[in-house]
Amino acid sequence: MKKTILIFSSFLVVFGLFAQKIIGPIQVHPENRFLMTNEGEPFFWMADTAWELFHRLDEKEAILYLDKRREQGFNVVQAVVLAELDGINTPNANGDLPFTSLQDWKFNEAYFQHVDLIIDLAAQRGIHIALLPTWGDKLFKSTWGAGPEIFNPESAYSYGKWIGNRYKDRKNLIWVMGGDRTPRENSEDVEVWNQMAHGILDSQNPDNPILITFHPQPSEPGGSSNWFHQAEWLSFNMHQTGHCPGLDDFKKISHDYQLSPNKPTIDGEPLYEEHPYCFNAKEHGYSEAADIRRIMYWNVFAGAAGQTYGCHAVWQMYDLDKAPVNAPLKPWHKSLDLEVANQVKHLKNLMLSRPYFERIPDQSLVNDSVENGPIASTRDKNGKYAFFYSTEGTLIDFNISGLAGKNFKLTWFDPRTGVEIKMNKTLSRKDAPYPPFLPPSSGRGNDWVLIVDSTEN
Repeated sequence: MKKTILIFSSFLVVFGLFAQKIIGPIQVHPENRFLMTNEGEPFFWMADTAWELFHRLDEKEAILYLDKRREQGFNVVQAVVLAELDGINTPNANGDLPFTSLQDWKFNEAYFQHVDLIIDLAAQRGIHIALLPTWGDKLFKSTWGAGPEIFNPESAYSYGKWIGNRYKDRKNLIWVMGGDRTPRENSEDVEVWNQMAHGILDSQNPDNPILITFHPQPSEPGGSSNWFHQAEWLSFNMHQTGHCPGLDDFKKISHDYQLSPNKPTIDGEPLYEEHPYCFNAKEHGYSEAADIRRIMYWNVFAGAAGQTYGCHAVWQMYDLDKAPVNAPLKPWHKSLDLEVANQVKHLKNLMLSRPYFERIPDQSLVNDSVENGPIASTRDKNGKYAFFYSTEGTLIDFNISGLAGKNFKLTWFDPRTGVEIKMNKTLSRKDAPYPPFLPPSSGRGNDWVLIVDSTEN
């Protein structure tokens, strides 16, 4: 029996090493709109939010979590090293703190070995970690966070260089500065994040290129682009649309899409599934799957390079022995199978089903479109296809001004199941304009995508 266990353990080690070899660093596509693998293949960012992953889960729990998210089609997990929920003074699941002496900046090797382990477990499953070196309350606590406030430009650079050097050879990391904080005016905040990023870059392995972004609080008109768009270290923009429902969240993507130089942009913190609307469950209730899908599809159709998902119980890894933050409905491990968590793969698969790097947003294809209207549109820049997203199964009135060819075939795509329903008709350019198309069902929760393909592809 012991021999069998040893053989199985050896297999897992070999499998882990092999998997780490085949997962490579993510890069920005040469046209600076999308992300790609190190082999030049499309990488559609489909992230889950697990801020407390390193802090609250032990190895067995981390494996459970990562296995489920891999199964569901996620390829990125967002997590924080110096964690959000009193991460400096409250031990991790193994009883370890990140510092043996905070005053002398002496790091606890046992704590960071647990971080190492989870990063490697993710790599073995083909998952990248969007790694926040710290939550923003360690710079300033604001109204949310326990601190303590330990960062200035000098300590930020030193910490960035230390943690960057520790992980300089990891292939599955994307670095994220910030941590739910908007830089304050008349402060050193911008310089702190600049210095932390420079510390990471100064420890970089030249053979292992890295990406860095910035995670802010909700802010207008963009997110990271408000302060760092011109910074050389900012590989792509990230913003937070927050946890109140709104019909115009996609405007932040549209804003960043117009900036120069071009950089990919992603909503790194949208409304989470089963999150109290505007943090007030008593008065407003909780978010529903229809809210989450609408945000995801609108953002991506507006030009985003992917989308982050979140669940209110999972980000905090809430369990019955933990103090709940803002009324989660059930423990994290019972929240892994929520509706949208099992539907995100349909969005990723849809976007990868057509020439990915050729895609552009194009609302001009929607007739009589209002700015916050229910129909979003994106297409191939060569006119080979177009997608139209109807939030509640409302009529889709479109034109083919941006499409190439004489004839077009139509398919309905169900964001809830990923099922495609081919329509028994072909549109001819000579018959335009066309009457509006009614999706197979309508009403809240009945969102649909209409796919229009040129038959001359």
